[in-house]
Amino acid sequence: MNTITCQPITSLLGAMYECSEHGNFLRIRTPFWYPDGGIVDIFLKQNGDTFSLTDLGESTGWLRLQTLSGKRSPKQLRLIQDVCQTLGVEFFKGQLLMRCQDSNKLPAAIHKLGQAIVRISDIWFTTRTRTIESASDEVADFLQEQTISFDRGVNLVGRSGREWTVDFQTRTPTRSTLVYVLATGSRAAAHRISEHVVAGWLDLQALKVGPQAMHFVSLFDDTNDVWEEEEFKLVETLSDVCRWSVPDEFGKFLKAA
Repeated sequence: MNTITCQPITSLLGAMYECSEHGNFLRIRTPFWYPDGGIVDIFLKQNGDTFSLTDLGESTGWLRLQTLSGKRSPKQLRLIQDVCQTLGVEFFKGQLLMRCQDSNKLPAAIHKLGQAIVRISDIWFTTRTRTIESASDEVADFLQEQTISFDRGVNLVGRSGREWTVDFQTRTPTRSTLVYVLATGSRAAAHRISEHVVAGWLDLQALKVGPQAMHFVSLFDDTNDVWEEEEFKLVETLSDVCRWSVPDEFGKFLKAA
């Protein structure tokens, strides 16, 4: 049960903070802001001699809403963990958490948690400005984490005699796979990228047959809202389609028998 009230909290924090009751918590409205101008709230509960602070998942929820997929990428998760480790904040089930045993230390703890919330919401900018190179970096990191062997930037000659640079060639005990990563921040460029990948897969079709047959995967970075359904349908006629918003499914496909 929450035994602390707003009056001592307001006295400790000063005029820049507002306090109000919020169910079993006290809601502390801070001077910190999300990138879109929303105010950062921190929620306080007292259990015995321990003060628990949390954002109730609002910061990662805000970050999730900035992408169409509603998923955090592996790189975003690593960045969140780095922020928490640097500032001494716990990340559990999507919430940022801190504990404090001394009420006099509450202002410093609230300030630190507010900083963590702002830094995590700023991860949005890394998603917003990503290029094909940084998207491929994330895929490379993921493959390493999954202990999937790969070569990057593989040059292959198609039946037309043209040389194509495929983003990844992976190898597992059960299959070898070529992977094109489709990533852009521009809706106007999305269809051109899809057509380029289709042309590449079409020219490399001979690699899909024979005893050393390759699997073809088109991996869409769908964390940016730029792709139309027609782009997915265009490439799936010549390759399997995976979405970067669900990296585990991509990993399972590469390891499939």
